Amino acid sequence: MSRISSVLTTVVATTACVCASASPAAATDPVVSRGVTIPAFYTPPAELPSGNGKLIRHEPLRLGLSLPGLDGRRLPGTATRLMYTSTDTAGQPVAVTGAYIEPSAGWEGTGPRPLVVVGSGTMGQGDQCAPSLALENPLTLTGETVSFGYETLAVYRLLATGAAVVVTDYVGLGATDRLHTYVNRVDEGHAMLDAARAARSVPGASVTASSRVGMYGYSQGGGASAAAAELQRTYAPDVPLVGTYSGAPPADLTEVTKGIDGSALAGALGWSINGFAQTSPALRDVVEANLNDAGRKALKDISTTCVGDAILGYGFTKSTKWTKNGKSVGDIIAGEPAAQAVLDDQRLGRLKPTGPVRLATGTQDDIVPHAQARQLAVDWCKRGADVTYKAVILPNLGDKLLTNHLAPLLTDQGDAVDWLTDRLKGKTASSNCWTMPVQP
Repeated sequence: MSRISSVLTTVVATTACVCASASPAAATDPVVSRGVTIPAFYTPPAELPSGNGKLIRHEPLRLGLSLPGLDGRRLPGTATRLMYTSTDTAGQPVAVTGAYIEPSAGWEGTGPRPLVVVGSGTMGQGDQCAPSLALENPLTLTGETVSFGYETLAVYRLLATGAAVVVTDYVGLGATDRLHTYVNRVDEGHAMLDAARAARSVPGASVTASSRVGMYGYSQGGGASAAAAELQRTYAPDVPLVGTYSGAPPADLTEVTKGIDGSALAGALGWSINGFAQTSPALRDVVEANLNDAGRKALKDISTTCVGDAILGYGFTKSTKWTKNGKSVGDIIAGEPAAQAVLDDQRLGRLKPTGPVRLATGTQDDIVPHAQARQLAVDWCKRGADVTYKAVILPNLGDKLLTNHLAPLLTDQGDAVDWLTDRLKGKTASSNCWTMPVQP
């Protein structure tokens, strides 16, 4: 049994406290998740350096998709695997992994080379699903797990602009000391901001403390980039944030839970429960009291899955099969004020984001529902933010199949990269908040 499964067993099998940080695995006892041995690099040390965004360790990272350049440098750039410090939702220090890529392309804008922090879309909860590992192995296909590095296209498009890119694995995805705290806005926002800080210390990096910084993310990454923009002012004012792209952000987890439950990505509901059960006693207790044996078994298994595994193993599963009374997990949480408060605390839109933001959402999106993403734009506009809202209008491509969620990722990506590149060049954005009353 892997260490992650052992942690989750504690979550769902007892009502004892789950610690925020488990002891790191010994170097002679590597962590194995669904048959994939996680490199020892990803096991955090027992003691972390003080401060946020401090490099703990680094090593060269081979990009799985690259070409030799005429000048001897690899295209699209030279990658470094990272582990750096951050602060979790409980205010405790945490080690986060990721990757920094120094681009081969030159920067043609003014000022030092800028930096884009990429928050990956949903990859899963098993450590083998970490975005930094996906950069090294774009496709992981074994008899036990399926992981695909679909964010590589966005990363490489950003590198082609001459901007450096740092990709965060988020809290607990890759790093083997805890479960990934899926869609936890504070953990994700801090991880993105601290990735920007850590990038400055990478040997050979051309970015500096004065480099303009952009945030980029879609789906889970859209929520993470939105959270980073909201938290920058108080958590990381030293990060010169000049623009944020937030695509299909899960801004209201109560509504997102309804969209995910019974969909092709139903496993994501399990990732959410696992993560919040680890950090929030109130929600953990409600889950423990209401899960049946099938639910316990499913959550334990889901804790080590990637997106491919979750679709194949739990696609279109309804959470009513996991509960003792046959109610959905969403309905159970809604009936427990303390548990509902955990989800309410994750709501985006209550803080004004720093700098201009571009929010895109597919009008047919039924996985991360369109209405709640649009509401985030409305909430930000009410707070005086500089918002560029884009409703991606496409035909209905199939209910709950993920197609309505993924199509805008691809069709809007070029415009998103162009918009963010303009911000990195110092160009002014024009808010279209005034159009919101007539926007779909």
